[in-house]
Amino acid sequence: MRVHLKGDAICTLFLLVTLCSLLYSQLEYLVPVGNKEPAPKKPLVTPKTPSGPRVPWRPMPAEATVPRPQGTPTVRRTEVANKRVPTTTSAPLTDSAFKHYLLNKDNRNFNLLINQPKKCRKTPGGPFLLIAIKSVVEDFDRREIVRKTWGREGLVNGEQVQRVFLLGTPKNRTVLATWETLIHQESQIYRDILLWDFMDTFFNLTLKEIHFLNWAAEFCRNVKFIFKGDTDVFVNVENIIDFLERHDPAEDLFVGDIIYNARPIRVRKSKYYIPETMYGLNIYPAYAGGGGFLLSSRTMRKLSKACSEVELFPIDDVFLGMCLQRINLKPILHEGFKTFGIVKPSAAPHLQTFDPCFYKDLMVVHSLKVAEIWLMWNLLHSPRLSCTQKKQVKKPFQWKKQAQTTPQASHL
Repeated sequence: MRVHLKGDAICTLFLLVTLCSLLYSQLEYLVPVGNKEPAPKKPLVTPKTPSGPRVPWRPMPAEATVPRPQGTPTVRRTEVANKRVPTTTSAPLTDSAFKHYLLNKDNRNFNLLINQPKKCRKTPGGPFLLIAIKSVVEDFDRREIVRKTWGREGLVNGEQVQRVFLLGTPKNRTVLATWETLIHQESQIYRDILLWDFMDTFFNLTLKEIHFLNWAAEFCRNVKFIFKGDTDVFVNVENIIDFLERHDPAEDLFVGDIIYNARPIRVRKSKYYIPETMYGLNIYPAYAGGGGFLLSSRTMRKLSKACSEVELFPIDDVFLGMCLQRINLKPILHEGFKTFGIVKPSAAPHLQTFDPCFYKDLMVVHSLKVAEIWLMWNLLHSPRLSCTQKKQVKKPFQWKKQAQTTPQASHL
């Protein structure tokens, strides 16, 4: 009996020692003792390695200062590294659009998928004014409102006006599956679509600029003047023609809302971010706001040649300013071009900026909705429109002089 009890005690003691040793080994693995590093956990299955020479893994500079937890999968480390903003590169490589532009910025020759070769041959001697509007495939409603209002073709104040829309291929072609069929149908109906085989993105607006100038130099050399603008502008074509009739198309002319001494934006998050490696100067050349500007036939041909000699730049307005600088032509500022919209005078809050009399003496007003363009067009062409008083505040605002108070009132 005593031997049996002693055997049970020995077995129990042995199990306790074994259990304690297991617990201690696990505790030693989970919590380092002193400066001892935790032992790496061996994988149960040998991971598959990609074919080709094996490259040893090296930590990124940003990762070297941050301790990595044990057991973190390789995929997760890669995701964390990709989310960090690189500190050694000047270009925002985290922005896929900007990166795509940098990789393809030297490609400037794209096919013309839809052409209007006879656009400027309809009128003997060529049209007086060609209206060229930047658009995208899906903005059919904006193109239609331009066709029905200020962008109408035909005679305006006795001068012949023609119209084209400038398009690239959609950025996401799956959003509008039938876009190609629809745009060809629209072209057959209106004969005013120019479509190039480059992706229609913000950074490719410069491509749209140079391809249009090349097209105009080839197919519309007989045009007198060109207005180039956006679909979200209201244009008083009558005022433009009245202005252009006092100029010679054989002479240089470039008119718009000219921006002087603009500085490159160095903030990475900005839509207009430009690193110093791309443009090292502190000031941009003078350029016109992209909402709309005018140029003569002579200037169009000069700019078409200059664009092939100037390195592409992601901001199309600034790029055209560089081309103007290349041909040594100073653009002309005109107060009738409001490419930043009409701003209500802070000293005269009683004035209404959405008033047809504000627009009557202007040429271009930017940033309008489709309904606003339609309404403004009808208001300006209404026979009941009366603008007896000037709506633009040119003199500083002054308060009305108050009536002199009586002696009794002055004591109150």
